[in-house]
Amino acid sequence: MAACDVRLLRVLKIGEEFGEAAEAMTGVLGANPRKGNSHDWQDVEKELSDVIVTAMVALATITTDAAKVLDERVEHLIVRSRGEGLSEAGTSDGVHSSE
Repeated sequence: MAACDVRLLRVLKIGEEFGEAAEAMTGVLGANPRKGNSHDWQDVEKELSDVIVTAMVALATITTDAAKVLDERVEHLIVRSRGEGLSEAGTSDGVHSSE
């Protein structure tokens, strides 16, 4: 399998894991009348953890320093959530974005 195929499959796996988290959440809420309350909050916790781990594996597949990339992104999101460093245009770099 080519390296680009591995990267693609690892990113697509995030979607699969998200689907399982969504299914668990639906089960907690009993939103599927056919299945009722089929999951509990521990199921949701496990599935969300799988999403996080799978995303980190995908990130590590495309960069040699996944921890640094994640740390920088988390710091950016913290600063943004506090409203720090925003220009008049609404973002830290003056460009509107859908981050």
